[in-house]
Amino acid sequence: MRVPRTLTVSLLVCVLAGCAATADAGPVSAASTPRQKPVAQETPVQETPAQPSVDELLEEALAPLALTGDERFSVAVLGLADGSVGGYACDGCADEETYDTASIVKVDILLALLLKAQDEERELSGQERAYAHDMITSSDNAAATALWAVIGGAEGLDAANGRLGLVGTSAGTDGRWGLTRTTATDQLVLLEAVFGEPEKLTAASQAYVRELLGAIVAGQDWGVSAAGGDSALKNGWLPRSTTGLWDINSIGRVTVDGREYLLAVLSDGHESKDDGVALVERVAVAAARAVAGSAGS
Repeated sequence: MRVPRTLTVSLLVCVLAGCAATADAGPVSAASTPRQKPVAQETPVQETPAQPSVDELLEEALAPLALTGDERFSVAVLGLADGSVGGYACDGCADEETYDTASIVKVDILLALLLKAQDEERELSGQERAYAHDMITSSDNAAATALWAVIGGAEGLDAANGRLGLVGTSAGTDGRWGLTRTTATDQLVLLEAVFGEPEKLTAASQAYVRELLGAIVAGQDWGVSAAGGDSALKNGWLPRSTTGLWDINSIGRVTVDGREYLLAVLSDGHESKDDGVALVERVAVAAARAVAGSAGS
């Protein structure tokens, strides 16, 4: 049978050009149709809950503490590892209220003495070192009075505090160094001058103060030491003749769960020394646990 010419031509063109398969020959090959890219699925972003501030942690831990009578307190904490800092004043107490220092001012007197010696480019004399040792380790008042005179009394202390960065502390007048007024925040600044980087004090001066604060005699080593181990501290206690109530304070460095913290607890209005010591220790323990627990989470 003779093939029509038109069909022959069509077949030839198809062979040369490469015709597609007929519709009933199967599906179109994937190469002939562009592949659609899969649409990427967006993963929902999980928001990390905001961590409470140190102030919030302290408030949560300390607000439940019940106070009696005229008692009041203020606490400040600084983490040496991360620089986290915060404070809390008892319910009904104003922030940054001042308190009598009592004998914690003896640390301030020592720092003023060391700044004076550094300015004069000299070491402490043998007598000054003897006074400093007794003033800090056993809270000797006569030694404090002697060094108060060396630093220039109230004027000398205020000048030193200006250099150290204490803004809410004013020296006691008429030789009454124990009635110097201060805040918990200022006491952290004072402690940081001792336990932080050597800026105002030389490294040698810092080491000297740390050594003394770590050698407090038995019976005077209560206070912030209740909050942790490896403590270095100074306490102050003073019965006020005007009210018959006690000022009880404790400042220092403690180690909690391997981390170092500076702690300052100031208080007054206590019926007895023992009552004041008990409250200061409760505050110190609660504050340190709250801050250390957050750091470890």
